Formats: sequence, C-alpha cells, structure tokens
Amino acid sequence: MIQQLRATYREYPSRFWVLAGASLVDGVGRTLLFPFFTLYVTQRFNVGMTEAGVLLAIFSVSGFFGNMLGGGLTDRFGRRGMVLFGLVFSALSAVLMGLVSRLVVFYVLAVFVGFLSDIAGPAHGAMVADMLPERQRAEGFGVLRVAGNVAWIIGPTLGGFLASRSYMLLFVLDAVCSLITAGIVFRLIPETRPEARQTAQRESFAATFRGYRRALADGGFLWFLAIAIIMNLVYLQMYSTFSVYLRDVHGIPPQGYGILTSLSGALVVLFQFWVSRRINRQPPMVMMALGTAFYLVGFTMFGFVSAYVLFAAAMLLITIGEMIAIPTSQALVARFAPEDMRGRYMAIFSLAWQVPSAVGPWAAGMIMDNVNPNWVWYLAGILSAVAVAGFLGLHLKTRARLAERPAQPQAGPAS
Repeated sequence: MIQQLRATYREYPSRFWVLAGASLVDGVGRTLLFPFFTLYVTQRFNVGMTEAGVLLAIFSVSGFFGNMLGGGLTDRFGRRGMVLFGLVFSALSAVLMGLVSRLVVFYVLAVFVGFLSDIAGPAHGAMVADMLPERQRAEGFGVLRVAGNVAWIIGPTLGGFLASRSYMLLFVLDAVCSLITAGIVFRLIPETRPEARQTAQRESFAATFRGYRRALADGGFLWFLAIAIIMNLVYLQMYSTFSVYLRDVHGIPPQGYGILTSLSGALVVLFQFWVSRRINRQPPMVMMALGTAFYLVGFTMFGFVSAYVLFAAAMLLITIGEMIAIPTSQALVARFAPEDMRGRYMAIFSLAWQVPSAVGPWAAGMIMDNVNPNWVWYLAGILSAVAVAGFLGLHLKTRARLAERPAQPQAGPAS
C-alpha cells in the first residue's frame, strides 16, 4: 500500500502536490462556512429561503462577470497573480460579510464580493491543465477533489459545532485559511502559463476579450455547458436547500447535516482516485451520464424518505455520482479548449455553476415556502433524467472530437 502511494506521488509533478495541499487549506475555510450560509442568513436576518435564494443569486450573477474578466486576464497575464488576488480578497470579504447586520447592506456587498472573489476561478482550472498532460487531467482533478473532501470531513463537522455558538467564528476562520493558502501559493507555486503561448503576449487587451467569441461559437462545448447547467441545478441543492429542508421539514439540526456532508467527504477521500482510475479510459460523456444517473436516484430519494439512515443512503448514491461526474466535467473543459484559451473556456464553463447557484436556491426557496417541499426533490429527479439523456446524445455527436489525443511535450513555466 505504501509503495503504491509512493508510486502515485511520483506520477505527478511536485508543484501539483503543493497546489493540492494549498487547496486543502483553502477548502477547510470554505467548508467551515459555505454549508451553513443559508442557515446563517435565514437565522441572522429572520427571513425565509426565498430571500436567502435572492442573496445567493446576486453572488452568482456578479460572480459570472468576475469569472469572465478573470478568464481573459488569466490567458493574458498568467494564473498565479489571479489566484493570489482572489485569495486575499476572499479573506477580506469573509470578515466583511460576518460584520453586516442589515440584509439590504448584505445585498449590496454581495455584488462586489461575488465579482471579485470569483475572478480567480478560471486561473485555478487553467493551472491544473497547464501542470498535467491530457491523460492525467481527469485523475488530477480527482486528486484535488480528494483534497477538497478532506476539507469536507473537517469543515462541516467543525462548522456545525461552531455555528451553534458564533457564526462570526466561521467567517474569521475562513479568512485565516484564505491568507494561509495565499502564502503557500506565493512562496511555492511558480507561474504555470506555457511559454509557447506567444499570441496572448502580442495581442491587444481588447483582442484577448474578443477571443470569447471563438469559444461561444464552439457548438459542442456550448451544448455540454447547457446540459451541465441542468445537472448542477440538481447537485447544488445539496449545499443550499438540503440543510434547511432537513431542519424545517424533518427536524434534523445543523450537526446532522454536517455529519452527512462529512461522510460524503470521507467517501471521496477513500475512493475518488480509485474511481478516477477506473473511468479514465471510458467515453467521458457516457461517464457524465452515469454520474448524473446516480444523482437522479439519490436526490429523488430525499423526497420520499424520512429516516436519517435513508438520507445517508441517498447521500452515498449522490457521492458516487459526483466522484464520476465532477472530475470528468473539469477534464472535458480542458479537452474542448485550445491551449491558448484555457482561461476563457474555464470562465465560460463557470456558468455551469453560476446559473444553478443563481436560479436553484431561489426556485427551491419558492417551492419550500409556498408548496409541498418534497417537490424540490421530485423536480430534481426529472431534471436529472433530462441531463442523462442530454449527455448520451452529446456522446454521439462529440466522440470523435473528444477521442484522447497523443501526449504532447509539456512546455515549461513562463518566466
């Protein structure tokens, strides 16, 4: 076992493992706060899920524009500086959000926080694609998910404990983790943008952003984006609506939700790399359909069960689905994207998360506040079925394009 771990470690460049460690630290801070954010908003401002959904929608809409700006800047100026800026601003914004006492002020703050905190999103994905050859990218994104889910073991459990005492502690600890991560990146990770990309250095600033038109003309990529949006409308309910649903409909406290998410994280830590190895050579769109099929069953179960152990069983199925779908989707974006446009493709693909974040909590809140809350999960099953069919159809249209290309020599980091 130890020899196998050592062999796996040697397969990847050392700076990739540094990035994975930095992601773990940042993830602990994020998962201390994020799973309990809707609980905080509804309790702090005495509002329902509808108002909380509007706030999350503001974050998502402004975050999209931040991602679009960040994608262009990432391709033009590099990855490292954008990552550092995002981390430092994230630390500042976490403290500010913890100090806000009026909901209307929170709405205004959310515009700026969403825009600037998400500006580094494309740089993270592009950095991984720069570091790893195509054959290792799905596994590499899987390794980062393992790091992220170690954080899910630590963060929600600790966050659930602290949330019952002081939500401000969650905001402060999130800020501290962001600053520690920034220090790691600053000291140990060099710029990763390939030197071979001279075009971005010669083109004008305006031309860099006009390059988005090239990505928006990529029909196969846009269909993939549209189906991923549907899939993530379902998946993100686990991190926005599910905690409130457990509390208000089934009387399960935040600690119970924290345990479920931590168990999910533990499963990813134990099995993500094994799953990634098993699916690595399979048609990626078929794997997207398979992962979404697990979502279909797991999320639909939420609307039919009431025993805590059955919620845990449904979470197990959802976790299997995400171990298949999420790393595959990230690697697919890198495969669709030309090397000189990775940042911009990553920025556009952020819509796969930003649109569901904007629409999903608000729509679910309307359902929970006005009709039978179980309909959130019935509709989740229907949307999952649509996404499964969409991915299978897209497999037939894109399988020639997405066939794995021969490995190319990796360019060194930019000076």
